[in-house]
Amino acid sequence: MNAMKENEISTCIRKAIGGYLNDLDGEKPGNMYGMVINSVERPLIEIVMQHTNGNQTKAAELLGINRNTLRQKMKQHQIK
Repeated sequence: MNAMKENEISTCIRKAIGGYLNDLDGEKPGNMYGMVINSVERPLIEIVMQHTNGNQTKAAELLGINRNTLRQKMKQHQIK
């Protein structure tokens, strides 16, 4: 699978958020920031963990975060 360019990821997020806001039909959205971050963070960690064959040290390095932070986020998102 080819990695998406940053602008392609941004385009996907813009479309998804725009669609979400349009679908609200006047309802007030709640905690959109948390919703978006969680929606992106889980698949990001899962894909990087697959790419590194489960090596948390390599995954944390690729993500640019501390290994303990990665473990915390994996626990938060219930990723094994």
